[in-house]
Amino acid sequence: MNWNSIVQAILSPGPSVVISILIMILGLFFGMKVSKAVLSGLYLGVGFIGMSMAINQLVTIVTPATKALAKNTGINLPAVDFGWTGASAITWAWAVAFVFFAIEIGVNLVMLVTKTTNVVNADMWNVWGLALTGYMVYFATGSYIWAFIAGVIQAIISLKLGDMWSEEIENMLGYPGITVPHIEAFTAIIMWPVNRLLDFIPIFNYRWSAKELKKKIGILSEPVVMGSIIGLIIGLAGRYTIANALSLAITVGAVMAIFPVMAKFFMDSLTPFGTTMSNFMKNRFKNREFVIGLDWPVLGQSTELWVTMVVLIPVSIAFAAILPGNQVLPIAGVINYCLGVGGLLLTGGNLLRMLVLGIIYQPLFLYGSTYFTNVFTKLARDTGAVNVPKGSLVSWSSIEAPDLRFLMSKAFTGNIFAWIGLVSLLILFWFVYRSFKKNPVPSKKYKEQLIKKNPKSVVAK
Repeated sequence: MNWNSIVQAILSPGPSVVISILIMILGLFFGMKVSKAVLSGLYLGVGFIGMSMAINQLVTIVTPATKALAKNTGINLPAVDFGWTGASAITWAWAVAFVFFAIEIGVNLVMLVTKTTNVVNADMWNVWGLALTGYMVYFATGSYIWAFIAGVIQAIISLKLGDMWSEEIENMLGYPGITVPHIEAFTAIIMWPVNRLLDFIPIFNYRWSAKELKKKIGILSEPVVMGSIIGLIIGLAGRYTIANALSLAITVGAVMAIFPVMAKFFMDSLTPFGTTMSNFMKNRFKNREFVIGLDWPVLGQSTELWVTMVVLIPVSIAFAAILPGNQVLPIAGVINYCLGVGGLLLTGGNLLRMLVLGIIYQPLFLYGSTYFTNVFTKLARDTGAVNVPKGSLVSWSSIEAPDLRFLMSKAFTGNIFAWIGLVSLLILFWFVYRSFKKNPVPSKKYKEQLIKKNPKSVVAK
């Protein structure tokens, strides 16, 4: 049995099982009672499975509506969007993919020892994201060395993203000692300049959260109501019958209502785990705060996250129809987690900012997926993990960090302009990182601004 087969065997139960077992083991290591460690692991697994079921259901019901909407608007684009599931399947089938486990673990250990990160990354399932970047660079350069260097760069960036978000996640969601070192959150970096400009427009400086909206618009702010309205609009836009449109509305509303319920399992798992881990580290490592890195669904408690991603569905279809040169129709990847997660963490759940930023940056993902169409198609055919008929193309409409992957792929071929772009992007990343470490987390920032404007406001209380 080769190393690739061993890795595949370990990961075969799926991320919910692998991460649950890992959390149980870590819980015992940090001194949790056996019963509490087992419950933490099981609750985390239930949260991931429940969230995955809800997400899959949302994709299942929205996909036909998306196709109908595209058909009725006359959109005919050549590349098939197979989403992250297709992208991960072909990446894991790449013979060199397992090497990136060593890269991820090695980089994490070196950075922990050198005190350049406090993140202990437990999100091993998403190592395929490093491998995908490696393949993209290998496709462009023909060099495994450059592919591995790209993996190292992405691993470092992901861990530093985790360092950025830990305080914000605890402040927003109440999870101590937890963060999200996921490359999809890199979208927040390129969103930062526009988000900074929004600071100069007064309306964006209020705390536009679902909780605050509830005080203004009452029942309309409830996730089930928002979801139902959005589902109805999508159904009618796709020229569904009234009965089918209403069915879609109720189903989307139900899924939106389920997300916060599933997120409660994350709270029940991560709060005792995070507290135990924090106490363990404080007792043994003075002046050091370690956090555990997990996948993005732990953010699922945020209503703003789901509202943003669902509202942007028709926006992505509209852009697919009008953007010159676009080849990808968003189907399996029509729910863009990058825009939702990046916007949430950058703005602290400021819904108005998240929606505006999502609309502005959606074209980046369509052009990124169009650019990498040949890469995905070749990898799919070479590995045979996904059947691609002759003459057909596949891609991923919500590809993570398309800007970073594009610039590394071009720069490592010797393109001087790509090198300038890559260095500039990394400088921006470092600047945003320093800004996050120095200034209040966004969720506090908007609260403070509203208090200053109106000290007697409900928020101030």
